[in-house]
Amino acid sequence: MHRPDDRPDPNRWRALWVTLVAGFMTLLDVTIVAVALPSMQRELHASAASVQWVVSGYALAFALTLVTAGRVGDTFGRRRVFLVALAAFVVFSAAAGAAPGIELLVVARLAQGVAAGSIAPQNSALIQQLFRGAERGRAFGLFGATVGVSSAVGPVVGGLILALAGSGGWRWIFYVNVPVGALALVLGLRLLPRVAPGGRGRLDPVGVALLGAGILALMLPLVLAEGGGVARVWWLFPAGLLLLAAFARWERRVARRGGEPLLDPGLLTETRGYATGAGLAALYFVGFSGVWLVFALFFQNGLGYSPLMSGLAVTPFAVGSAAAAAVAGRLVERLGRLLTVWGLVAVMAGLGTTAVVLWLTPSDRAVWFAAPALLVGGLGSGCVISPNITMTLRDVPVRMAGAAGGALQTGQRLGGAVGTAALPGLFYLTLNATHDYHQAVALSVGSGVAAMLCALTVAVLDWRRDRAGRAGRCPPERSHSHTHAGQG
Repeated sequence: MHRPDDRPDPNRWRALWVTLVAGFMTLLDVTIVAVALPSMQRELHASAASVQWVVSGYALAFALTLVTAGRVGDTFGRRRVFLVALAAFVVFSAAAGAAPGIELLVVARLAQGVAAGSIAPQNSALIQQLFRGAERGRAFGLFGATVGVSSAVGPVVGGLILALAGSGGWRWIFYVNVPVGALALVLGLRLLPRVAPGGRGRLDPVGVALLGAGILALMLPLVLAEGGGVARVWWLFPAGLLLLAAFARWERRVARRGGEPLLDPGLLTETRGYATGAGLAALYFVGFSGVWLVFALFFQNGLGYSPLMSGLAVTPFAVGSAAAAAVAGRLVERLGRLLTVWGLVAVMAGLGTTAVVLWLTPSDRAVWFAAPALLVGGLGSGCVISPNITMTLRDVPVRMAGAAGGALQTGQRLGGAVGTAALPGLFYLTLNATHDYHQAVALSVGSGVAAMLCALTVAVLDWRRDRAGRAGRCPPERSHSHTHAGQG
């Protein structure tokens, strides 16, 4: 029921856990399927190129849907969009598990991706809607932990399901979503708040078309990279940039005429921290997303690990990320951008050390020697993702929260697409030249760290700009006051 006053919703924390479970499930499906591709290919008698669409098609549909679904939630109600999308995700998960052939499996995965992309922006928007002040920081901390950990534990969960289910176990990777999603749907019907929609019921069809075409043009060569897609359709990259430039111009025109743009230009030009946070997230996810495929290739193909053991080898990163993200949500209001600066330093140090250790350590001891460095990297990552989400979205007006959250996650998905295409590509290139798995993993992970260095540069510049602005606002005698401690 709509709350006419400004009192916090008494069910807000329980509602948050419902949205986090759904979000974890949809993000887990980005990476969990990768370990099952060989068994899918064998059982369905599919080509390597077609089975790759089980992963890349989901990621592509996910990214294409985010901004538009966020805007639909802002306009027609986040609760309604979340519940409809969650129900669709459950249905299409069951369809993917029951698919008799690769064609129907790919279609089910594309539909799953659309449903997942419709759920994701409602999560961050509901946090904006339900929480205020320090509570919002803690809620975003849990949300950031969900984003980070779901990517890191996907290979572990996928390997565990395959080990337990045996022959045909890949189907249970999809079936497991059905009871979990059905339970979340029942709880969501009870706990998610009924709030009057914030829009006037109109969308921006030209903006939807331009943004969708631009994202498709940028991502399609990347999802086809394994089959030489970048070389064949490289011209889609400049075409995509032109389409996104046309989208930005159109949105400014809609805003000037008093309409409702798909993505308000004021988010980038007038909302403190949004443009910086979105750029930082995209750069960080280039390295963050790509290293997991590289690790899987190294441990499974190079060292002969099973999918489960390969996933367990990187568990220290997931543990550190989960622990740090929950704590970082409580610290972000006090430390601000400095927290992400130190987090990026830690994750770069951890992954950089991991690259050196895997290069120089004998194969039978590599996983043990790398574990402490992966733990440090995970602790750093937990201080990057959730604080950055908080600082990027905290000043966004609630009426635009869905579209803003969708755009932020679109940047993450684009960065992730670049990373998952470029880093494994570099791994294979190095391997073909040197026939040395250790050197290939070191160079690829090191390149991921270089992308994170770009994110660190953005974070340091933003921190210094915030500090300079804060000093300019404070009289000299109050420069050491705690009055502005929460401004980051």
